[in-house]
Amino acid sequence: MITGKILRDAFISGAVTIANKKRDVDILNVYPVPDGDTGTNMSMTMSNALRELQFLEDTATVSQVAETTAAALLRGARGNSGVILSLIFRGFARSFKDKITADCEDFRLALELGVEGAYKAVMTPTEGTILTVARLASEKANETVKTTNDVVALWSDVCLEAKAALDNTPNQLPVLKKAGVVDAGGMGLYVIWTAILDVLKGGEPAKPVDAPKTDTIGAPSDTTVGDFDEEITHTYCTEFIVRKNADCKDASLLRAFLETIGDCVVAVDDDDIIKVHVHTEHPGQAIEEGLLFGSLINLKIDNMRYQHENKMKEAAAAKKQKQQKFTPAAPEKPFGFVAVASGAGIEELFRNLGADCIVRGGQTMNPSTDDILQAIMATPAETVFVLPNNKNIIMAAEQAVKLADRKVCVLQSRTIPQGITAMMNYDPDADFDTNRLNMTKSLDRVSTGLITFAARDSDFEGHNIKKGEILALDNGKLAFAEKDISKAAYKLTKRLADGNTSFITIIHGADVSESKAEELYQRVSDKFDDAEVMLINGGQPVYYYIISVE
Repeated sequence: MITGKILRDAFISGAVTIANKKRDVDILNVYPVPDGDTGTNMSMTMSNALRELQFLEDTATVSQVAETTAAALLRGARGNSGVILSLIFRGFARSFKDKITADCEDFRLALELGVEGAYKAVMTPTEGTILTVARLASEKANETVKTTNDVVALWSDVCLEAKAALDNTPNQLPVLKKAGVVDAGGMGLYVIWTAILDVLKGGEPAKPVDAPKTDTIGAPSDTTVGDFDEEITHTYCTEFIVRKNADCKDASLLRAFLETIGDCVVAVDDDDIIKVHVHTEHPGQAIEEGLLFGSLINLKIDNMRYQHENKMKEAAAAKKQKQQKFTPAAPEKPFGFVAVASGAGIEELFRNLGADCIVRGGQTMNPSTDDILQAIMATPAETVFVLPNNKNIIMAAEQAVKLADRKVCVLQSRTIPQGITAMMNYDPDADFDTNRLNMTKSLDRVSTGLITFAARDSDFEGHNIKKGEILALDNGKLAFAEKDISKAAYKLTKRLADGNTSFITIIHGADVSESKAEELYQRVSDKFDDAEVMLINGGQPVYYYIISVE
């Protein structure tokens, strides 16, 4: 049987380990563009549970541990990998519900329910990914449970099967095979599960290692495992001053005694006093021994575990308060909008089109489910349309639907131009079904071109790409690489536009000067004189240009 304490420590170990190894997972990403890397997203998702698990007492049941973990992961889920991870852990909450301890059958069912939920959440499941690794491991658990009641044996088989499935992912996805790597999401899951196994076997939870404070692409890391790395060996910090007796014994004898009952011992012998400091489980013994050397003054005893717990709670509360971007609002109108965007110009554009709340995020900066939920709750509308504007944010937005107290519709906008077009097709006089249909249809009428840079060396889809090269993406697919930003943008616009094009919008990013953007605008206007061409200073990171063609 697995107790709540063991399960808590196992999940903590999983969270710490994926934080320690997130960069090892990140480098498995084969797509060369800068994005919300898998290891970072999984680490940030797990760190949300870590903060909550640290507060659970040793007496917590497996039900309490699993529910705490699942709830925290759901709200903290970032990116598709983080959402899938949260759904897998939701299986533990469902299987362990109302249970004090958990056995083999409970773990088997947890995996089955988690995998089932994850597959249902993905519109088009792809084999050779984290889903495959989880599913095959679950199927192995179904076999193992027939022959053993030992949870450690079962979870060992789960990890072995997960590793075999992970090693086979290149045979299921050619892009992985060509790059010579396994699936990043599957690797992240395997890292977490093996860390859980170590604790189930009786090992101690993993400890955080020193890591840079920023992620590879420059986005600040949300991983907070460092907040919990203070190790407290003894409970009481005991301090006092001994006013020496006339026949005071050698102060070194006091120090020697204190070292037998604690650590961090200080016994400074002055002319008339001895200053004492010790960390111990027995402050009374330290005091009694001190009285043998003289009278005591300035006596001070602090419970360090209690202090540390309060500091952790205060830090968590401060962090939560800092992250609170929106004030909840009561519905005042039929429809409202939440848009995910980054860049002052793009954010202002969405506001001008009628967006009530902007969630700052996008490529490389995937907002969590809770970030999106807060924005939904702050939108003063009975029905809220959410525009993720990025394929890696859609799943997190869909999870927020389940937590909201009002009707929410997530439109499948995968790019900023799609989000803009959807809002332009909103009719305030139409009903919900009509608006949802019209806005969804409009997504297919806009083509999106993106000019960015290669975040890593890659041999991708026949392109030999070097880190730092300029990349052109045609509706999400890599079109070509270039050396010059302006040349790439013009070439991509010509590729997207044709004789039927009516509108071309060029949104330039923070790293493009006004003069360079104006030159491109003029060149495109001259080339496509029958189309209406607009130039917008979006101020967005990552993308030098976002080009919309309708």
